[in-house]
Amino acid sequence: ILTPGQLFISCSEPFDADEYIERLAWRTPGGGSKGGAEAFDPKRLLEEFENHIEELKHLDEKIQRRVEKLEHQCHREAKEFAHKVQDLQRSNQVAFQHFQELDEHISYVATKVCHLGDQLEGVNTPRQRAVEAQRLMTYFNEFLDGELRSDVFNNPEKIKEAADIIQKLHLIAQELPFDRFADVKAKIASKYHDLERQLIQEFTAAQRRGEIGRMQEVAAVLLHFKGYAHCVDVYIKQCQEGAYMRSDVFEDTALLCQRVNKQVGEVFQSPETVMTKLIQNIFENKLQAHVKEKLDETRRSDVEQYLKNLYDLYTRTTALASKLTEFNLGSDKHTFLSKLIKNIFSTYLESYIEMEKDYLRTRSAMILQRYYDSKNHQKRPQGGGSIQELKERIRQRTNLPLGPSIDTHGETFLSQEVVVNLLQETRHAFERCNRLSDPSDLPKNAFSIFLLLVEHLCMDHIDYALEIGLSAIPSADAKNANLYFLDVVQQANTIFHLFDKQFNDHLMPLISSSPKLTECLHKKKEVIEQMEVKLDTGIDRTLNCMVGQMKHILATEQKKTDFRPEDENNVMIQCTAACSKVCVYVSRQVERVRKSMDGKNVDTVLTELGVRFHRLIHEHLQQYSYSSMGGMLAICDVAEYRKSAKDFRVPLVLQLFDTLHALCNLLVVAPDNLKQVCSGEQLTNLDRNLLHAFVQLRVDYRQARLGRHFS
Repeated sequence: ILTPGQLFISCSEPFDADEYIERLAWRTPGGGSKGGAEAFDPKRLLEEFENHIEELKHLDEKIQRRVEKLEHQCHREAKEFAHKVQDLQRSNQVAFQHFQELDEHISYVATKVCHLGDQLEGVNTPRQRAVEAQRLMTYFNEFLDGELRSDVFNNPEKIKEAADIIQKLHLIAQELPFDRFADVKAKIASKYHDLERQLIQEFTAAQRRGEIGRMQEVAAVLLHFKGYAHCVDVYIKQCQEGAYMRSDVFEDTALLCQRVNKQVGEVFQSPETVMTKLIQNIFENKLQAHVKEKLDETRRSDVEQYLKNLYDLYTRTTALASKLTEFNLGSDKHTFLSKLIKNIFSTYLESYIEMEKDYLRTRSAMILQRYYDSKNHQKRPQGGGSIQELKERIRQRTNLPLGPSIDTHGETFLSQEVVVNLLQETRHAFERCNRLSDPSDLPKNAFSIFLLLVEHLCMDHIDYALEIGLSAIPSADAKNANLYFLDVVQQANTIFHLFDKQFNDHLMPLISSSPKLTECLHKKKEVIEQMEVKLDTGIDRTLNCMVGQMKHILATEQKKTDFRPEDENNVMIQCTAACSKVCVYVSRQVERVRKSMDGKNVDTVLTELGVRFHRLIHEHLQQYSYSSMGGMLAICDVAEYRKSAKDFRVPLVLQLFDTLHALCNLLVVAPDNLKQVCSGEQLTNLDRNLLHAFVQLRVDYRQARLGRHFS
């Protein structure tokens, strides 16, 4: 049997009282409840529990004594540790006081040392100055004697030291009176310039050899000489030697500046000044000469190429300037580069917009003239003055064709190729204007280009074609008239969409934030309204011609016997020949209208055509008298017209023909049913006089005394 201590030790898991009791019972002989080797013995188990409880009590007492012992030991050690901490704090305080005393002593000694240093420096500085003055006086005496005996002036390896001496002697000589020291001043100046020249030669040689260290050393010496600027000029000149081997001067310049920018920081003490001077030299010489050569050779001979070259050169120059802003060119590098660009292009930009307008005017006129020449067409003058204006007003208000109709042989005198060419030239002009115009002049210049586009595209081409189209529209009573004005409408509509797209894409960004926007929109609206008036006039006259053609078909094809057949028992119930031809003609014209228009214009024009078509048929039917069988034929005709009306896809037109079809029923209905039919849904809202007029068309009107039904 295990002791309590052994049971605790054997349990590696956290203590569990129930588990502990189970383990104790299981280990006791006769304490198991199931399947044990011995039978269950409660007395023995009780005895074991009692013994175990006693052992647990003894174990608890033993552990409690041990805990008390450990607590006592812990209290004792805590007191000892507290005493040690107090001793350390006292030691630390003493050490801190010693450190303070030492710091004060060090400060006192340092003050004495500094004071001593100042005294030594006060004594040494005048001594050094005296030594330096004595040394310079020695060298000065050599110049007075005219014989330079010192090694420093005769040894080429000591040129740096000699340069320092001669530079100081040169400053001293400038303070001496000229009358007494003219000779020595001249000798010193001669030696000064000689050394300066030697240093520049040495710098040049070192640059050619690529010795950056030697270049830096010589440049530092030359910094105090008047020839330092000349040294920089020599450096800039040599940098450009062999740099422009390709044809692209802009790319060569960018590569040159990138290479030099890395080098000047190692050679010169003020690299930004050297880079600024290099870039200024390149712009004022290389780039300006390149621009002048490219532009002057085409300025008089080829204006188109001149404008392209100006745009390209200016664009590439500004792009190059943007790249150069990456380098250190001082605080105001953007203004500096802008001035360089302005100096190159100012003479060209001043006259740019006038040359642009002259070119665009000439080019547009040539494109138009070439088109009319290809058509063997002599352009008619559109004219002006009071007579022409009077004709225009009369035509707009009365829709009368003034003057004889001309035959265009189906030619619309509108060309998308011409339009594309005009728009392309104008687009290039807008692009150049945006790039080359001063920001303050940009809206004004863009507006002037827009006016040229309006003049040549809208007036000289579209408006002229509309005038020709109007003149070519035949009179309403013409026979077999060819109606080409709808083709003019279709092409004019397409062209105007292109015009509107360019207006929004290329002009609007240039003027959107300026007062010129209002002027442009007003001008555009004015042009649109002017062309819409002519389009409306032409469409109206074209619809009149269509109705006139239908009237001609009906007049020539429709016979009185169609609706009063001689043998009513031997008649086929079908539409008449005149009706068939009219319907074919109408369907063809509806299709033409759909191809020529877009959007709501289709419905508007078809509505007007449908109303006129209905009016024509309505008036045409009232010209005849109808027998019973003739009324059936008239209904067949109207039903066919109604099918054609469905092609219009306009509810109003279909409603009109539905009503007309209902009216034709009055021609065949039995006399006793007339009042009932007239009260029907489609006829009840019509004027009674109209209904009566249709009933009067029946041949049996007087015989059957049908008028009493309307009394």
